[in-house]
Amino acid sequence: MFDMLIKNGTVVFPDKVQITNIGVKNGKITAIGDEFVSGANCIIDASGQYVFPGMIDVHVHFSDPGRDYWEGFRTGSQMMAAGGVTTFFDMPLNGIPSTIKKEALYLKSDRGQAESYTDFALWGGLVPGNEADLAELAEEGVIGFKAFLSTTGNKEFENVDDVTLLNGMKIIAGLNKVLALHSESGPITDWLAARKIEAGQVSADDYLETRPIAAEAEAVQRALYYAEVTGCPLHFVHISSYEAIEKIEAAKKKGMNVTVETCPHYLLFNHDALREFGPVAKCAPPLRKQEEQERLIKLLIEQKFDMISSDHSPCTSDLKDSAVYNIFQAWGGISGGQFSFLSMMELALKYEIPFEQIAKITALNPAERFGLKAKGRIAEGYDADFVLVSTDESYTVSEENFFAKNKISLYIGHTFPCKINSTINRGKLIFNDGTIQADGPEGEWIKPIQQIEIKS
Repeated sequence: MFDMLIKNGTVVFPDKVQITNIGVKNGKITAIGDEFVSGANCIIDASGQYVFPGMIDVHVHFSDPGRDYWEGFRTGSQMMAAGGVTTFFDMPLNGIPSTIKKEALYLKSDRGQAESYTDFALWGGLVPGNEADLAELAEEGVIGFKAFLSTTGNKEFENVDDVTLLNGMKIIAGLNKVLALHSESGPITDWLAARKIEAGQVSADDYLETRPIAAEAEAVQRALYYAEVTGCPLHFVHISSYEAIEKIEAAKKKGMNVTVETCPHYLLFNHDALREFGPVAKCAPPLRKQEEQERLIKLLIEQKFDMISSDHSPCTSDLKDSAVYNIFQAWGGISGGQFSFLSMMELALKYEIPFEQIAKITALNPAERFGLKAKGRIAEGYDADFVLVSTDESYTVSEENFFAKNKISLYIGHTFPCKINSTINRGKLIFNDGTIQADGPEGEWIKPIQQIEIKS
């Protein structure tokens, strides 16, 4: 007797797509095949639906503890579940305190274990002055470390200087962890922004000009040089330019331990959105011009991105109010963690990207890179994490069906040519037919087993 039986679904495996059945017991996949003798306590008929491994989003910003009125684990995890995400990695900088010491890590993990509807992992931070805390954070179970090369505007989580970066990289390499980097040159972006603001030039075009591709490319190249010296594995977050990918590809060909993500908003939208919608479309790096967006889509098709993440970065509505703040003052970040998987499905359908490739960049690669041994694929012995999606129905985003705490998003009004029907985390039906089905939060804090290099 199974706990759950998913029947007749078109299942997306790492190497094929096949109509079959999946049996689940005690949160694990225990059988895959066409004929089952056993029954089940819960039977889901997935006829006409694709069954993907649940998405692993390695880059979200919830603000728990201390600032959960922006987004907390409860609303954030429900939003993730509504978007087909069964595991998310929470970044270390938006809560109070920032996750740069063991005590802060446990404040955050306690909140997550009490409030999250899906599984989660936690990043630690690398900031000036906390190099001595890195080993303890690693020992206590952080998934990796995050640092900024550009000015953060957050006194609790400042960007690293070059010496801190080198020291931190050497330590992180010795801990067998990965360093995730926000890679924009602080000197370039700060210098350009100061000149614009002094001149009163605060349009959308002005903002884009202060965060040029050159700033991203310079920071990426500098980090790669430092990684060569220190041996530190790197993960580049939200990369937004072809030039940066060229440098990362060259490093991979040299055998360096490097991975890279981009975000759906760089693929679905471009600078015209910032011109049209103002602060709601502000992020860093910024949405690029259309020709760069088209290059990024080509890179996606060519499998140059190891994974896709949302960089879900919410705030309250006042911080995006263009009547109060100009484009430089307004909060920068795209709220859209619910729509990453749908975005990848939209691009797959439009550009005929194989669904196996979508499963790879949304689940398999994140699991393998960050040592989630039981996640990332549909196979016997793995966690029963699934997202069931229909390509016969469309889905238009509205404030009513957006599960985030603050209903501010660039995706409002966007219509996807597909629809998420169900999300299952370790054999539990979390989301189904537009509503949260779980009785309460039962997400687990997931700690890495072993982190590896993804081969191109």
